[in-house]
Amino acid sequence: MMLDDILADFELLDEWEDRYHYVIELGRTLEPLPEECHRPNNKVQGCVSQVWLVTHVEVNGGEQPPRLKFLGDSDAHIVRGLIAILFAIYCDKQADEILAIEALSVFNRMGLQDHLTPQRSNGFAAMVERIRLDARISMENAPVIH
Repeated sequence: MMLDDILADFELLDEWEDRYHYVIELGRTLEPLPEECHRPNNKVQGCVSQVWLVTHVEVNGGEQPPRLKFLGDSDAHIVRGLIAILFAIYCDKQADEILAIEALSVFNRMGLQDHLTPQRSNGFAAMVERIRLDARISMENAPVIH
């Protein structure tokens, strides 16, 4: 789902409970994460719930910054929804674009920080940091063509 669609849908919902259920529904749209990807090295540190994130890097021949795609999962329904929002923000973008995006401002714009526990908000920030780290690493490891 596209971020603009999520934001528009979110604005149509007046009650926090409706928004909460919407976030959970977004989590149900995530592509399933293969069981073999539920490994410790894919686990996001700093989340109360268990969260796994897998990053696929497309190098594009070195003429452009790498493009990143993500798969993710959590054992908590609301966190799966937060992952879906993050993927709408970041998925299929070039690494330099990812580094320029402030996902926390989108999170705040949606009013999520006012309704989620501090632990969930910290977990969201940890997921953002992991995605940004993967973007930085992909740029450092991308071949340069002159």
